[in-house]
Amino acid sequence: MKYIKYSLILLVFALVSCDLGTEPDIEGTKLKAMAGEWWVQVYAEGEDQGLGYHLVTTANTADNNETDLIMDDHGLLTPYEYPPIKVISKVSLGGMTFNPTTDLTNLNTGESAVSILDGKIIKGVATTPGGNKTDSIYVKFEFKTVPGEQYEYAGYRRTGFLEDEH
Repeated sequence: MKYIKYSLILLVFALVSCDLGTEPDIEGTKLKAMAGEWWVQVYAEGEDQGLGYHLVTTANTADNNETDLIMDDHGLLTPYEYPPIKVISKVSLGGMTFNPTTDLTNLNTGESAVSILDGKIIKGVATTPGGNKTDSIYVKFEFKTVPGEQYEYAGYRRTGFLEDEH
């Protein structure tokens, strides 16, 4: 009898302590459509520079707004005496475009390093080496130290499939 009494008390406490509320809605970031990992090639004056594919990432900032997108090339051009590009680029989410913005501060060095001249993400138009469809990215930029010399990153969103890795 004593055990039944204690068992009932524990059962009542267990039922009372349960949270019967609803789970919170988990939402993505405001720029999730433009954020991701991208396999890109480097072009200068419209000509492939023969560097192969490299990983570039785009991400929202801590402000989580619809206008500021971090672009990080992880030092892709550093061996060629250019600073790594890690900048907060201005974007237009509706058109999935990179807004022309001059003298962006390199988040790695704190110095003005690069200007974004043009750019766009287009949904579902890229075909990967493995034959998969994904988004394409194009960003045209210029280093402050070499005005007039323009570069482009062009490629596709990383799919995660082994046949699309480089």
